[in-house]
Amino acid sequence: MRAVMALSGGMDSTGLLIHLLSKGYKVSCISYEYGQKHNIELERAKANIAYLSQEGHEVEHQIADLSSAMGLFHSALTSDEIDVPEGHYEEEQMKATVVPNRNAIFSSILYGYALSVALKEETNVIIALGVHSGDHAIYPDCRPEFYDAIGNAFSVGNWDSEKVSFHLPYIDGDKETILRDALVSCKKIGLDFNTVFANTNTSYNPDKDGRSSGTSGADVERILAFHAIGRKDPVEYVSSWEEVLESALKAQLRHYVMKQNGTERPYTGEYDKHFEQGNYYCADCDKLLFSSDSKFDSGCGWPAFSEEASNAEITQLKDTSYGMVRIEVRCSKCDSHLGHLFHETRGPRYCINSICLNFRGD
Repeated sequence: MRAVMALSGGMDSTGLLIHLLSKGYKVSCISYEYGQKHNIELERAKANIAYLSQEGHEVEHQIADLSSAMGLFHSALTSDEIDVPEGHYEEEQMKATVVPNRNAIFSSILYGYALSVALKEETNVIIALGVHSGDHAIYPDCRPEFYDAIGNAFSVGNWDSEKVSFHLPYIDGDKETILRDALVSCKKIGLDFNTVFANTNTSYNPDKDGRSSGTSGADVERILAFHAIGRKDPVEYVSSWEEVLESALKAQLRHYVMKQNGTERPYTGEYDKHFEQGNYYCADCDKLLFSSDSKFDSGCGWPAFSEEASNAEITQLKDTSYGMVRIEVRCSKCDSHLGHLFHETRGPRYCINSICLNFRGD
């Protein structure tokens, strides 16, 4: 069995490589140098190829240099003037990490190479890619319909295309799926799981020593996946595992509450019993929302305010969810969900999720 795949040096493609080897495929890998700020991933890919060879698994590996062409593209991953955004993977600002047409370019090269291998070796070849459902919200070129369309275009545009097909084993899964599969694959072919994944990079903004930041959307998704399988990530972070995990869980909760209209559990937020002097700002867009002068202890389990700050202009909407009629409040600048407003005998009570707020003292 024959496979050609893109090996970025990241977690997803590395998991895919181990998966293919465990299934008995002879694998050829192409990595791409495209001017990415996080090109430490290429060194990690080389390290894993060397480790696999040491363990008796020979894998063909080539690096294609596309930096002169793709350096023309506008993206936070390739442009020095654009900062890599931080936060949850599905937040709107993560679109800055899209590299225009990247997977179409990569897939085109893989297709040409796979077809060449198929003809030379007189065999059928799969083009394996580690794309998964966690990528779908931000990266249009990771969605199944993209590969259906591009696969059809490539087959129309080439002779002998029946010898080549796309293989996307994780397309309906996520990073947790990949890690759980890798645990099984590593055991099957005698590899050390921690060694394999220490030789990867997922961070879009590692430091000069190659340590992962723990703050980019890709970092957060990876950290949460390792947490979900009950393991500590073996890759090195700029902070301790406990610190990056806490930050990732906070980013996950913030996305759930502010973008998916969720609610944090009562009595768990950091500002419930917080009464320092200062101001509370929207955690998403930094708009001033409340002053400490209006904060009071309502006993409800969430931060309570009697009035909003001047010029906050918090949006009020009718909310009929859960069989109740309430007033939802949202930030007027970024439209993030904040909580609810209740009119009680003692006066207005803005019941706000702590995770939606950032406090700055006087």
